[in-house]
Amino acid sequence: MTTSERPGGLALLRDFRLLVYLFVAFRLMLLMVYQPVLTEGVERGISAGGDLTYYQALGALSLEGRLPFRDFWSEFPPIWPAMYVTVAQLTSPGGVPNYTAFASLMGLIMLALDTLNLVLLRRIGTRLHGRETGLALAWIYAVLLAPVIFLWWTFETLVAATLLLAIVTLIEERDGRSAVWAALGGLVKFVPLVVLGAVWRFRDWRAALRYTVIALAIFGLVYAALIAWGGSMASASLVAQFSKSSYGTVWALIDGNLTTGIFGTLESRFDPATASQSLGNPAVIPAWLRLIVFGAFGLYAFAQTRRRDAQGVVAFVALTLLVFFLWSQGWSPQWLVLIVPLTLLNFPNKNGVIVLLLLSLIAFTEYPLLFIRTGDSGGVITGSLVLPFTVLVLARTAILVGLVAALFLKLRRPAPAAEVAHA
Repeated sequence: MTTSERPGGLALLRDFRLLVYLFVAFRLMLLMVYQPVLTEGVERGISAGGDLTYYQALGALSLEGRLPFRDFWSEFPPIWPAMYVTVAQLTSPGGVPNYTAFASLMGLIMLALDTLNLVLLRRIGTRLHGRETGLALAWIYAVLLAPVIFLWWTFETLVAATLLLAIVTLIEERDGRSAVWAALGGLVKFVPLVVLGAVWRFRDWRAALRYTVIALAIFGLVYAALIAWGGSMASASLVAQFSKSSYGTVWALIDGNLTTGIFGTLESRFDPATASQSLGNPAVIPAWLRLIVFGAFGLYAFAQTRRRDAQGVVAFVALTLLVFFLWSQGWSPQWLVLIVPLTLLNFPNKNGVIVLLLLSLIAFTEYPLLFIRTGDSGGVITGSLVLPFTVLVLARTAILVGLVAALFLKLRRPAPAAEVAHA
């Protein structure tokens, strides 16, 4: 290559529009090559191993006039059930469910949202670390496997979009809009409401109170309307997620629950009492006791935070999220979709990327590599699988603890003067 050719080559990597084209085209062609199909109960194609057959079955209940929050309880807030019901309606010509159409349309929606995540990651990364680093983070995100896989398996891409929208508007000091995004995120999954912790740390109490009132008012009004409409089913839906037994965590190892998080049969959802029933062994260390310990650490981190710039905001959100994951009784591999952008934004270097590669390797070894071999045991890790599963859970937990420690140290140090001036 001649000297005159080199700038043109580098210009390709600096062209964000080209990255978006590649990002979208790669994922679309995956869908074309590995089309999702359900044949005689056997799922094949790009969605195989994910949760879309489960959500299509729930959405198909609407074809019989049965709706979530009114006729059966839902473990998730209303936005996601509204989406799978709508998609199920749109992809069931003549009232006959079509899995290929359902999974493909859902995947295309998640692809649009993941493209938004790519744009938001670059935007936040540019604000925190400069234009070149922001673009580099977008390229890294585009080639990591976890975001690609999970957009065809579940809806965590939507959760990540609302969380990143709440973050970007918060660091751009558009607090009212950020509060709305946090509330909408909470109505997809409760997780995006962790932004409230950063608001109380980085805003004065009046601004934080206003933000909290906006977010919780939107969230509360929606649930009040749901309960007025759905009654006991809507009320049961509020507690369902918190009634699950432990799974996939060190708490699950202690409890002897060596399985994934499950909610029983589809039929059990028509009884509101089943929403609060745990299907596994009871917790040896109760959630309230863990909450005291992790809550105490959270308050300590809150008090010790010295970094007060935009990087501090993003670091505090990431720390709060990871502490929540470590406290939680369960672990879901799709949570990587949230961990990936926050880790890249806080650690835009080789170490950050290596951490994500290790977490991804552990996640996909757990599922599907190990759990696909539990068909004979009803989805329970037994026999020779127990040791590798235990090692994987402990290794993943250690990495998450290491990330929390690194974020805590970052927050304890005031922002360098040069970075403050740049901000």
